[in-house]
Amino acid sequence: MSDRASLPDFELPATGTQRFQLSAFKGHPFVLYFYPRDDTPGCTIEGTQFRDLHSDFLKARVPVFGVSRDTVASHEKFKKKMGFPFELLSDPDEKVCTIFGVMKMKNMYGRQVRGVERSTFVIDRDGRIAREWRGVKVPGHAQEVLDYVKTAAL
Repeated sequence: MSDRASLPDFELPATGTQRFQLSAFKGHPFVLYFYPRDDTPGCTIEGTQFRDLHSDFLKARVPVFGVSRDTVASHEKFKKKMGFPFELLSDPDEKVCTIFGVMKMKNMYGRQVRGVERSTFVIDRDGRIAREWRGVKVPGHAQEVLDYVKTAAL
């Protein structure tokens, strides 16, 4: 989904006994990063990089949210363990993963498995994708996203 069309509204359960609803962010840009699984090496590093830059994202008035297929309970443990100051959204039915087209066949230990392709999206104030990164390589990615949101007219 990269044609700048408005995204369909969606709602997901989130950490902190919250619910995330896209329409509630109308007029406010945000970052949505999709990751494969809680408490795995690459996902932990990616999350900690967003954590370490969190105050800079807030200064830019662009909050960050992480999304995976893990349960809210798993997210709560991961968030607490890593000290994430942002909410994690649970998409076990892959509803939002499908909207963003992040479900892919991947090679894992020599066999094909279906999973989340590490991807990040900046959503503008009109609920459109302003920028996307797919097949993300973790080192330096959160900084690249921050550099974009600081200079883009969102």
